[in-house]
Formats: sequence, structure tokens, C-alpha cells
Amino acid sequence: MCLFFLSRKLVKGAIVHKIIEQVPSAEDFVRLRKITGLTPRSLAAAKKALPNSLYGAHIVIEGNTIGMARVVGDGALNFDIVDVAVDPKYQGQGLGRVLMQHIMSYLDKAAMPTAYITLMADVPELYQKFGFKFSSPESEGMYIVK
Repeated sequence: MCLFFLSRKLVKGAIVHKIIEQVPSAEDFVRLRKITGLTPRSLAAAKKALPNSLYGAHIVIEGNTIGMARVVGDGALNFDIVDVAVDPKYQGQGLGRVLMQHIMSYLDKAAMPTAYITLMADVPELYQKFGFKFSSPESEGMYIVK
């Protein structure tokens, strides 16, 4: 469920970027994951999962969703930043950073002291700018796909 809805327009050159603080549509979610090389997800799974998000943000340019990010977890002590993706045509313009700024602003308000915030870093340099560190060698991330 979306906790906040906010629309901001950022002008970058001649393009207006609209930041909407809610998850994208399931169709846009599936499309962005595919074109950015993230693991494909089914439309049915996206429709079930997205409403359960703690927070989401997406970027719209000329009516098209070109970027997204969301947070899942228990809402107090455990948060996972997921699905950070920007359309390849718009990468390298700082839009991933803009999405992460919105994510971190949400977490600054929602996360309780000692909360654990995790993510899978496919672009570690982006996340390190926000204070994230590798967990190894103290611990190693693990996963299973069903």
C-alpha cells in the first residue's frame, strides 16, 4: 500500500521529469524489469505484489514511466530496497539517484532505530553514495528462487 502520494516536476534540459511517490502500474513494472535486464516477473505476480509495498516511487516523462524503485518489509525494523530500475534510454542522467533520494527520505521517517535496510546491489557505486556498505566478509547474502 502506498503511504504517500506526491508529484514533483524536475526540469533537466528540455525534458520534464515527474516523480510520483507510489508504485508504478503492474504493466510498467514488468516492462521496466524486462528492458533493464532485471529478472523477469509475471504480470499476475506483479499485480499481487505491488499493493503490498511499503513505499514506491516512479518517474514519468511525457506520460511514460521510465524509472521505478520500491521498499518492502515490516515497516519498522526490516526494509528491503527492491526494483530500482531506469529505462536504458534515460540512464546516466542521475535518475537512479533521484529515486534513491526519495527512498532514503521515506526510510528516514519510517525506519526505527537499529532498523536493518538491505538491497541487492547491481550498481554498488549508486548505493554507496547513500551510505550502504558490503556485508561481506562479516556475512554473505543468500537467496532462493521459487
